[in-house]
Order: sequence, then C-alpha cells, then structure tokens
Amino acid sequence: MNVIIIEDEKPSARHLQRMLEKLDVAVNQMLHSVEESVQWFTENAHPDLIFLDIQLSDGLSFEIFEKVSIKSPIIFTTAFDEYALQAFKLNSIDYLLKPIDEDELTAAVKKYRSLKPQAQAVQFNFEDIKKLLVNPVEREYKKRFTTKIGQHIKIISADEIECFYSENKGTYAHTVDGRDYLLETTLEQLETELSPEKFFRISRKFFINIDAIKDIISYTNSRLQLKLNSFSGQEVIVAREKVKDFKLWLE
Repeated sequence: MNVIIIEDEKPSARHLQRMLEKLDVAVNQMLHSVEESVQWFTENAHPDLIFLDIQLSDGLSFEIFEKVSIKSPIIFTTAFDEYALQAFKLNSIDYLLKPIDEDELTAAVKKYRSLKPQAQAVQFNFEDIKKLLVNPVEREYKKRFTTKIGQHIKIISADEIECFYSENKGTYAHTVDGRDYLLETTLEQLETELSPEKFFRISRKFFINIDAIKDIISYTNSRLQLKLNSFSGQEVIVAREKVKDFKLWLE
C-alpha cells in the first residue's frame, strides 16, 4: 500500500508514521506544505491513501486540490472537532481528531482496507468543507434520545444523561437517577449529535457530561480517572491522548 502523510508539524508526522508502522502500514512520503505537496503530486504517481492535515503552514490543504486533480482516498487528521466533522464524514474514508488515538487510527485503517475497492470512488466536495471552516454555521444538537422498553418508548433528555458508554457492542446512556438504557446508535454517531460544550469523548468507550463529574484523579500512564455522580459500572478513564484537550474543555 502506497501511503503519504501531509502534515506541517514534522514531529506529529513522524509520530503518525510510527503509529502506522505498528499496523504494518509503510509511509512512502511525508509532505509539509501546500507548495511542496503540489510539486510532489505533479511529479509522482498518486498514492493509495492520504493522511491529510487541514491547516498547513502556508494555507489550507484544500488548496492542493485546486491545483492538482487527486483521486486518492483521504483520512483527515484534524483539530477541527465541531462543525466540520459532518463534512469530513461525508467526504472522506474517515477522520481522526488530534491528538490521534491509536485505537481510532486502527479502526480507520481497517475501514480503508474493507472499503478499498470502493475507496477510489469517494467524491470530495472540498468547497463545501472550506465554507464550513471559514463560515461555521450554528449547530443544533440533540436535546433528547429515545429507547425502547418492552412495548414502550421512553424519552430521555440529554440533560439527564451523565455519560454515554459502549459495552458488549452496545451503546448505553447512564442517567442521573442511576439507570442505564440501551440506545440504537454508536459513539461515532454521537460525535456530531452532542453539544461539545456539554459532552466530551474521553476515550474510545466514553462520552462524559461535564455536570456529572464529581472528582478527577491522577491515574497511571499520565491518564486521569473520573468519578461521576452516580455511575459506577466500570472505571471511567481519560485516555492519555485526550488528557490535554480534556483539561482545556474543563476551563
């Protein structure tokens, strides 16, 4: 597989390269600017897969595609974690939020491999994404969720939910009254549905409501452990890669 990374921060590019090598994915080239990328694509055969940062040192990476016609499938690596996510979802194989989580990278590569025959047919609407980046629109986030209990459908307000978590391939909402409800959704779908002011994805397994945090404790390997008001089903751990953003979210 011929893979390139387009990332202006060289340490970040090397870190992503090492993570990919653990997945038996060899990176053939690393590019660090719009200008360098345009020249490279003009002179070389295009790769099987691109890991693409959005903001490069000399402009948005979309400028590359205005100058060179590229059909390679893309996995975005981005710090834009709110309004642009839906566009990234619709116009790429996948997207990875910085700092990149190893489990999420593994899932993205697995997704590419499973979609490889169709991946070349992905159509990119960069103009729509650029508009969202430059002129973000007001987002409406979900205020309630539903779950089926026997023959009944229960409505759960988002404000009543302490956390969302995954367990045994199911996604659950844990409410302030200590109950757990199985939902017909995934944590990945919730990323575009939950208010980022209210909820934060601390790991591959958990979304946390900021109002539910009772205590924050230092944990092994530079991680954090959270104590919630009523949830006690399993340990709630902030992944090491999420700690920095989690602390900023708390402010």
